[in-house]
Amino acid sequence: MRLNKYIAHNSKYSRREADALIEAGEVTLNKKPLKEFGYEVQADDRIFVKGKAIKVRSELTIIVYNKPKGVLVTKKDDRGRATIYHKLPGKYRHFTPVGRLDYASEGLLLLTDNVEVATALMESELERTYNLKIDKPVTKEMMDAMKEGLTLDDARAGAHEKSKIYAMEFAPFVHFEIRSESKHFTKLRVTITEGKNRELRRFFAHFDAKVLDLKRVAFGGIELNNLPENKTRYFTRREYDDLHKFMKRYRKDKLASAHNERNAQKQKEENTRKKEQKNDTTNQNRHKE
Repeated sequence: MRLNKYIAHNSKYSRREADALIEAGEVTLNKKPLKEFGYEVQADDRIFVKGKAIKVRSELTIIVYNKPKGVLVTKKDDRGRATIYHKLPGKYRHFTPVGRLDYASEGLLLLTDNVEVATALMESELERTYNLKIDKPVTKEMMDAMKEGLTLDDARAGAHEKSKIYAMEFAPFVHFEIRSESKHFTKLRVTITEGKNRELRRFFAHFDAKVLDLKRVAFGGIELNNLPENKTRYFTRREYDDLHKFMKRYRKDKLASAHNERNAQKQKEENTRKKEQKNDTTNQNRHKE
């Protein structure tokens, strides 16, 4: 994990604050200032900030939060706008959000004090379900793209003005249904398996449709149900059991993937060695001739 992310996940500091501390020489490793922003923290590293050791959080707590509109999913905003950490109780200050909901979106947001769990859930293909409202009727082109997927070389429409993500590939929707429709708007419920940057806003913007409302109502089987806006709840025993099963599969798959990568690298090195050996033998035979 990158140094600034490691500090942010395991302390009260945001990533920007961590960057400032790194630049100021306040972050040390083995009593020496660590100024490499891209440094990957190793399992046996002891990182200190202002002389105080960073303690890796190993406990696991996960909460469901009903995020309101007009709140950012970040620790600190340079424009002074409200963030989820202004709204949440102080005891959740160090919790990591599982993905993001943009400023104008609302609904279910998971937060956890375990970095591995947050990363696993963010990178997963667990289903995410949204209720949304667009400013026009659904067209055949939209229907086809929801069924078949869509690849855009330029997906900046619907994105944040400062976004550096241009191209985007949209997988087929797992499910979608039109809940109500008129000449001026359509209400839909859609289920997708990705959590890309403003994915649904970009998708519908390609068809010149503006998303007026966007609310996430489910993530990986976790339902928002009747949780009031700006309120939280802890996972139930069943939800924790399901999460532990998911993490067991995740770790197993990760180990298998790492094993396959090592084998592929070994095979590549062996093929290179054999090729060089063959070339050397060919060159030696030519010299003999």
